[in-house]
Amino acid sequence: MRRRSFRELPLHLMILPGFVLVFVYSYIPMAGIVMAFERLVPSKGMFASPWVGWENFEYMLHLPDTVQVLWNTLFIAAMKMTAGIAVPVAFALLLNEARSRLFKRSVQTIIYFPHFLSWIILSGILIDILSPSSGIVNEALGWFAIPPIYFLGDAHWFPFAMVASDTWKEFGYGTIVYLAALSGINPALYEAASMDGAGRIRQTLHVTLPGLLPMIVLMSVLSLGNVLNAGFDQIYNLYSPQVYETGDIIDTLVFRIGVENANYGVATAVGLFKSAVSFVMIGASYLLAYRLTDYRIF
Repeated sequence: MRRRSFRELPLHLMILPGFVLVFVYSYIPMAGIVMAFERLVPSKGMFASPWVGWENFEYMLHLPDTVQVLWNTLFIAAMKMTAGIAVPVAFALLLNEARSRLFKRSVQTIIYFPHFLSWIILSGILIDILSPSSGIVNEALGWFAIPPIYFLGDAHWFPFAMVASDTWKEFGYGTIVYLAALSGINPALYEAASMDGAGRIRQTLHVTLPGLLPMIVLMSVLSLGNVLNAGFDQIYNLYSPQVYETGDIIDTLVFRIGVENANYGVATAVGLFKSAVSFVMIGASYLLAYRLTDYRIF
């Protein structure tokens, strides 16, 4: 055991920086949960402020926007999850049919690049692209005599603009995941299907899609843990008061209540509620992943 521990010491030292970062930025801040049950007085600190019990949660539930914000979060997150599965799968199937390796690698690099850009950069790009006066999208719509659409200022169009832009940013990463799954399908299955007279479409329907199904189910189930994460970075950089009705989500509500209005107790209560629901959904997603695809964390 002593020799084994000595051999593994470099590996433990490699883990140490990550462990320290997680402990400092994820575990120590958990002490702030106590603010959800207090009326925080900054001069007294969070451990000496008056205790109010469930009052902040009751206040949260009686806010006029709580139900609408929860619905917006679920609606946007569900659409992002659906598009985040469908678009990469479809694109991976199409790219898998390409014969040129240079073409496939070039396309993969191009579609993967937005994944590395922050929403600070992309928000400026999207504001220009979706501008109702000079944006390229509305100019293209003008060719078909369609009047300009204010995608980022119209409450009806704003959620769909968020889903489309998020899918554009992230589908390259998903495509690579599914292309890797496609490479694991036994080529003999395609040869057998071809000998039986199956064309490319039937091979896709009866060989490729069944081979991808375990990965599709796994990614779908694991995404349940993000059902209340509609994307704070994206929406905060793109929304405005005129789209609060359909674009305001839990994270932006917490930011406005806690940072802008300095009501830290209620903001913490809202964040704790979200974390509790997410914890349950993550546990359920791992259980379903284990039952449906035999997925194990360890």
